[in-house]
Amino acid sequence: MAPIKGVPVPTTGLSSKKRGIKPEETSSRNHPLKKQKRDEAATPTKFNGQDNKPNVSYTSSRPNPTYTSVLRDEEPAFPRGGASVLTPLEYKQIKADATRDVLFEQSNPKTVRHGSDDEVEDASAATAAPPRKKRPGKSKGKPAPADTTNEEKAVRIQGLTYKRIAPGSMVLGQVSQINPNDISLALPNDLTGYIPLTSISTKFTEKLEASIEHDSDQEEAGGAGAEQKEAVDLKDFFYLGQYLRAYVVSTSEDSLVQGITKHKKRIELSVNPQQANSSLTASNLVDHVMLQASVHSVEDHGLVMDLGLKDDTIKGFISSKEVGKRIEYDNIEEGTVFLCRIIGRNSSGKTIKLSADMEKSGDLRKSNYLSDAPTVDAFLPGTAVEVLVDEVTHAGFAGKVMGMLDVTADVVHSGLAINQKNISNSLKIGSKIKCRIICDFPTSDIKTLGVSLLEHVLSFSPEVQDGVAKTLAISSIIEGVTVLRVEPRIGLFVDLGIKGAEGFVHISRISDKKIDTISDSIGAYKLGSTHKARVVGYNPMDGLHTLSMEQKVIEQPYLRVDDIQVGEIVKGKIERLIVNAVGLGGTLVNISEGISGLVPEMHLSDVKLSHPERKFKEGMSVTARVLSKAPEKRQFRLTLKKSLVNSDATIFKSYSEINAGDQSPGTLVNILPNGAVVQFYGDVRAFLPISEMSEAYIEDPKQHFRVGQVVNVHVLSVDSDRQKMSVSCRDPAAFGPEQQAALSDLAVASVVTGQVTEKSDDDVTILLKSSGLKGTLPAAHLTDGSDKKGVSMLKTLRVGQMLNDLVVLEKDTNKRLVILSNKPSLVEAAKSNSLISSFEDVSEGRTVKGFVKRIILSGVVVQFAGGVTGLLLKSQIPDDQSTLADFGMKPFRSISARVMSVDHNSRKFLLSQRDGTDAVDPKKSSIGDQTSGETKAINPVDGSSTSIESFTVGQITKAKVASIKATQLNVVLAENVQGRVDVSATFDSWDEIKDRKRPLQIFKPQQTIAVRILGMHDARNHRFLPITHRTGRVPVFELSAKPSDQEEGELNLLTLEKIKAGSSWLAFINNIADDCVWVNLSPNVRGRIRHIDLSDDVSLLKDVDNNFPIGSALRVRVTGIDLKHSRLDLSARSSNSSGPLTFDTLTKGTVLPGRVTKVSERLLIVQLESTIAGPIFLTELEDDYDKANPTTYVKDEIVRVCVTDVDIPNKKVSLSTRPSKVLNSSLPVKDPEILKINQLNVNDVVRGFVKNVADSGLFVSLGPNVTAYVRVSDLSDSFIKDWKSKFTVDQLVKGKVTALDPLLNHVQMSLKDSVLDKSYVPPLSFTDFEVGQVVTGKVRKVEDFGAFIVIDGSMNVSGLCHRSEIADQRVEDVSKLYEENDAVKAIILKIDLEKRRISFGLKASYFEDLDEDDEVNTEDSDEDRIVLEASDDEDEDGSEGEDDPDEDEDEDLEDGGVDLSAAADLDGDSVDEDSDVEMDDVDGEKPIPVTGGLKTAGFDWRGDLGLESHQRDSESEASSSDTREKPRKKRHHKATIKPEDLTGTLDANGPQSVSDFERLLLSQPSSSYLWLSYMAFQLQLSEVDKAREVAARALRTIDLTEQTEKMNVWIAWLNLENTYGSQESVEDIFSRACEVCDPKEIGEKLISTYIQSGKNDQASALYDTLLSRPPSSPALWHNYLSFLMGTAHEPAKARTTLSRAMQSLPQHTHVQLTSQFACLEFRAEAGDAERGRTIFEGLVDTWPKRWDLWGIWLDMEMVVAETAAKALHAPSEDTGNKKRKQQRGNQDSAAAEDLATACQRVRALFERILKVKGLKPRKASKLFKRWIAWEEKSDGPANALKTGEKDKSKRVGTVKAKAADFVRQHAQGKDDGAE
Repeated sequence: MAPIKGVPVPTTGLSSKKRGIKPEETSSRNHPLKKQKRDEAATPTKFNGQDNKPNVSYTSSRPNPTYTSVLRDEEPAFPRGGASVLTPLEYKQIKADATRDVLFEQSNPKTVRHGSDDEVEDASAATAAPPRKKRPGKSKGKPAPADTTNEEKAVRIQGLTYKRIAPGSMVLGQVSQINPNDISLALPNDLTGYIPLTSISTKFTEKLEASIEHDSDQEEAGGAGAEQKEAVDLKDFFYLGQYLRAYVVSTSEDSLVQGITKHKKRIELSVNPQQANSSLTASNLVDHVMLQASVHSVEDHGLVMDLGLKDDTIKGFISSKEVGKRIEYDNIEEGTVFLCRIIGRNSSGKTIKLSADMEKSGDLRKSNYLSDAPTVDAFLPGTAVEVLVDEVTHAGFAGKVMGMLDVTADVVHSGLAINQKNISNSLKIGSKIKCRIICDFPTSDIKTLGVSLLEHVLSFSPEVQDGVAKTLAISSIIEGVTVLRVEPRIGLFVDLGIKGAEGFVHISRISDKKIDTISDSIGAYKLGSTHKARVVGYNPMDGLHTLSMEQKVIEQPYLRVDDIQVGEIVKGKIERLIVNAVGLGGTLVNISEGISGLVPEMHLSDVKLSHPERKFKEGMSVTARVLSKAPEKRQFRLTLKKSLVNSDATIFKSYSEINAGDQSPGTLVNILPNGAVVQFYGDVRAFLPISEMSEAYIEDPKQHFRVGQVVNVHVLSVDSDRQKMSVSCRDPAAFGPEQQAALSDLAVASVVTGQVTEKSDDDVTILLKSSGLKGTLPAAHLTDGSDKKGVSMLKTLRVGQMLNDLVVLEKDTNKRLVILSNKPSLVEAAKSNSLISSFEDVSEGRTVKGFVKRIILSGVVVQFAGGVTGLLLKSQIPDDQSTLADFGMKPFRSISARVMSVDHNSRKFLLSQRDGTDAVDPKKSSIGDQTSGETKAINPVDGSSTSIESFTVGQITKAKVASIKATQLNVVLAENVQGRVDVSATFDSWDEIKDRKRPLQIFKPQQTIAVRILGMHDARNHRFLPITHRTGRVPVFELSAKPSDQEEGELNLLTLEKIKAGSSWLAFINNIADDCVWVNLSPNVRGRIRHIDLSDDVSLLKDVDNNFPIGSALRVRVTGIDLKHSRLDLSARSSNSSGPLTFDTLTKGTVLPGRVTKVSERLLIVQLESTIAGPIFLTELEDDYDKANPTTYVKDEIVRVCVTDVDIPNKKVSLSTRPSKVLNSSLPVKDPEILKINQLNVNDVVRGFVKNVADSGLFVSLGPNVTAYVRVSDLSDSFIKDWKSKFTVDQLVKGKVTALDPLLNHVQMSLKDSVLDKSYVPPLSFTDFEVGQVVTGKVRKVEDFGAFIVIDGSMNVSGLCHRSEIADQRVEDVSKLYEENDAVKAIILKIDLEKRRISFGLKASYFEDLDEDDEVNTEDSDEDRIVLEASDDEDEDGSEGEDDPDEDEDEDLEDGGVDLSAAADLDGDSVDEDSDVEMDDVDGEKPIPVTGGLKTAGFDWRGDLGLESHQRDSESEASSSDTREKPRKKRHHKATIKPEDLTGTLDANGPQSVSDFERLLLSQPSSSYLWLSYMAFQLQLSEVDKAREVAARALRTIDLTEQTEKMNVWIAWLNLENTYGSQESVEDIFSRACEVCDPKEIGEKLISTYIQSGKNDQASALYDTLLSRPPSSPALWHNYLSFLMGTAHEPAKARTTLSRAMQSLPQHTHVQLTSQFACLEFRAEAGDAERGRTIFEGLVDTWPKRWDLWGIWLDMEMVVAETAAKALHAPSEDTGNKKRKQQRGNQDSAAAEDLATACQRVRALFERILKVKGLKPRKASKLFKRWIAWEEKSDGPANALKTGEKDKSKRVGTVKAKAADFVRQHAQGKDDGAE
């Protein structure tokens, strides 16, 4: 990237080649459109007292914005590489100098500049003192100033003008407009400056360069500029109204614009801290000095600021709490510039603490002004000072700061222009006033500063409120402005008729005629006279609007592009023809002075003109219509097409205003193969599909349409949110007679049947069966449920499916549109003829059903059939929903409501969801009798009030309680008059409250109470207003039910001003926040109580919601009042405990409640007061460090803490939650508190938490201020290779203090077991071993010549077992037998003390004749030891292995080691002397006991398995009784390894290494059992990848005929991937398995795995996949249904799935699957037994003689009865609590009722089955026997109620009697048949 080129000013710039910004001010080719009236960003008219001719050419003084000119062919081409090397500023300055030289040579000395020139020349003359005395020779005959008595005073009092601004000046400004390439800064005295992109900050410039470098391949300026705008948006760095100190870079004049001399004065500024703070040094950085700073970096707690000082070591810091309310901290970008106030510095003085909160800095009541400074250079614009006034005139005042620095304020900024009487009282000579510096005058002989007394400048606040700015928008006309002050040679100060708005009319703008002077006593413009004026500008720094009284300005149609409305018809003249390479490319049409728009070539005519230049001439009058506008670019487009200009159709300029069916002409701007893009007005575009272009078929749209053609279209659909619209050119009336008749006959709200013809993602197309019409069924209208259910239902529909019960929701004959609904609620309403289809169907009190159309702020719009809509007001929504987002509703959600009122005139009606007592009928209040001008009160409670207006403030009346809420009583004064009584306006004293948690429970509904009217309730801010502020048609009165208010007299309302600190009040909880509760002292006075101030009992604070519910009463005391911010702080704690906490009042040992504000794994942060918080470290959490866990606490939890230390100078406090501190000092303490080093002694054993793991050792925290050091050598008795991995921060360790140094505060510890444990036994050394000794160990390393073995329980003593000593037979490859870390038992063959080498033997023959006792001794001595890894260097007590004679002598046989993670003795239990004895009695068929392994999804992956070969060997040897014959027989085997360890056979322990598995797999390659064991073994070693390799190898090895074995491996592999892999890996293995196995079988196994691992979503998705592949089995459907009902708890989806199953399965399987699902409804926790009964009812009704169905139903009912019986006799806790006993009694009663009902159902079902026709006697006999057995079962449900034997006998007798009747009836039937 090219380096940044410097400009000839102290600012940073970009290379002109890459900046992509066209220097507008230097171009003479600017678009004529750029000439326009001044707007809010342009420099308004300046105050000037010179006598010149008025000029209404409002030429802006700022350059035109960058945009791509349409005059492309007239612009000179700059080939690549031919760009200017000058920056825009350099080019501008050179051009300005050259222009001045030319003008100077050609100008006439007597020529007077035009009015606008003089206007700009000295704009602030209005604010300055009377002009200086001119020299006689240069006065030019102008009248002398009015006041010439004191020339010195006139010179001193001055204001800022363009002439007085010079490069290097400092000035305070306010951001008035943010443009794409610069920022407009409003300066004092109606001046405006501009900040280019390169003069903001260094960081911002770097971002700008990076943005341009990112697209460096685009060399063209336009392309780079466009990219730049996207990358860097100035609105992210600045905001309107922001105050900044600016450094004046240059002042210049541009001229010769299009050959016309027009002077445009431009002030270029810089806000870069390097310039804005250029005069400051480190010594001047004192408190309250205003600094300009840019954000260097954004940190968690604040901003690091770049101050731009010469001493770059000094940085600034702004806390996140000091950025101000206007700024979102998370949105702050690096490079942002702030004007900050110094509030302090750190101890080193290198960090300056700043505040960017302009509200705080602007509050001068808190001494936020600079009263003392080391030098005058500290007084810079923006700083507030105290001024001693020494001169006051009508033109302003002058004074001194610190008695030495001169300051002055002109007539505007002294406040004398408008508020002369009010300001003059404080502006007295000798008085001291607060001012803010706004500028300096570097050209003055004496250093002088400009100050301001304006309130908004002092407080750093915007001057004009939003309402005023909207009313007085630029270009607005004011009918009557009143003259307040007259400056004879300058202009008029006027009142605009709006509070807080003043204006100024320059003398050149008073009239169209020239006016030399004006008078305040005579003439048309005297004081008090009124005139018509037009706003032409506004300066927020001055707080003044610039106006013009010129008639031609008032009559001018447009002053700015903003004034033009899109779609408006305008008249103008062609200003210029634009010619390009192909001819006429467009025209410029001037519609007002300085405002011209572009007519593109496309919009010159409806037809394409061959020679448009012949038709259009410059100066020709035309009528056009505005197509679009871009105010930020000052551009707008016009059209001359007659079809658009003369069209009366609706103007499409906003998507939100367009409805389906609307018609309008549009222009084709792009033709595509599948359609065309139609452009309307503004940014509105639509897509015209090819199918909608014509009634006939169109293959290629370009053959029938052309770009620029105007087409009449009607809207098919519009989405305003996504800004998408589709239109059609087809004739909406082209509809056949049959279809038209059918559509006309189709009744709205009728129920029809249709067939699905088409599906999309959002709706379904339905062909109506009766009429042949097509309708649309949206997905949202498929169900009454949520959107997800609608989408799910949509997926189940298929093309060709018939749908019944469809409601015609809406039809549109013009659009040929039929909207259908399948919502059950609407279908039900349509069938019962209760669905509203027209307004005539609406009647009051009727309950109606509809759906949500949209949600608005005031309520919910509910739609019915026929497009009828009603409004459900927010006040009529139930309370539990009204507080939710969108009232808990969503569009298209079904809704039921009651019609509350109907307005037939406006055809509107209101709805309510409240019950009758809670709802207020607005019919009588809003649509009642109002003919007399008053609303009649219907049935007033007091019996005397006649109208709503008769209720007045202070009136005592009666009210009836309508409903009782937690915080208020809803009452009615009349049937149509509502009121509310806040709980705080109910009681006078604490004793009157009976129930402190529910104070209002003493009232009852419909109770009549006495109340007094306080005012009108304002629901927006929960305050009440005066009676005149009635809003809405249903008034709500704020009432008081206090007994003290029911007495006649003046109403004394409580306000915040009447409350004093320390006073006590009665308060009621209104809302509960995270850290506080809000309470009401009165209906309009609210305060807050921190949770820790709610009670002295901290245990109550753990559950604030239950212990202090909303509405609770509290006695509170005022702790703080902030009237400015309307804040009231309260406390409910006792007076002796709720005083404000400070560091001075905190004492050590105090126990206080605190709120947890931060929780981490290392500490807690607990807040005691708003300004006091302290940490609780791990050592201070518990008395037992094992229990110390900060994560058990939650944020905002209230805890009791003990103050352990207070550091007042540093404002720090240390806290503790140890039970011995906060509860009882006598509690046991396992880990004593260590606060100081003198509490420790050498040899003390203490515990602590690792604080830091350093290279040199550990640092262990023993207390808040005590840290111990542990050297690496003191960590363990054995060497640890990677010791850092064994310790982590916050790990609890135990050690002994080995050294103390109280002076240096040093503590040293040791963690060695030998130091801690007196009975510690050191590991064995080299000298402890002898030849012939049997030892256990692990293989450290495997070489070709042997294996190195390290002995267990030793100091890493290792040796070599040569290849010849490994086995009795020759071993060719040692690595096939052993791997690293294999556990072995060896015998020492040789010890070389000189070389410190040991030789081992592993032959089986070495262990045959050893005595068992020797083995016991050997093994016991080495048992349960952990060996640490040795270093590469030889240890002091280590040994070296023995060299192999065949290998090099220098082979590394030094002491090796094993990793700690693998160093555990794997053979500790298996290598036992009892192993051989046990082997004698081993049964060959007995499985080997195994521990460990992985078991997943029902498959055992354990590594130690009984193998078939092992079983066969055991069987062959079972006949032998001699325990020593077995090893002899095994000598003939290939592997002669003893069973005691890995050197023997594998019978006892199974395979223990990779080599073991490999040997076994050679004999059993197709055993999936062995392969799975091998996989499990690898997983035990955390070798997941190797386990995968084993699985893949198994699938390749297992014989093809062994499909079951392969299936087992596939399933195991799926289990492995499900546990250790990703979802993608599982799906990959599953797809591979499906290729070789049955997909359904392997799929069911994978589903089982998913369910067991809790992955229900994956299981459900796989079920859907399997069921979508035909043919599907009933068993799979049943499994899926069981999964949905049981595991997934989705009964609704299960019921929908059953319907899918019925459609997919053969007919003969339906009965069985349906009955199984009915059983699921009974058994599943999510099921519904009633639904199950309904299903069985349908089955037995269709198949009454299916006795199996009856039996299944009977079984289910018996299960329900047994469940009820178990619930009745469930054991209960033996408690003495009466309340719990009562609850248990109620539960037992309910359970008894459920049991009785269940038993009754069983008996009824028995009787029903016995009455079925065709029941055979044999079947009936079985039923009766089963019935009797069920009744007789003593522990069965029938006897669970314990009614006694007598009752049981009676029931059994009844059943037997029924059986006898059945036999008799059956016999009688036979006899009748025989006859």
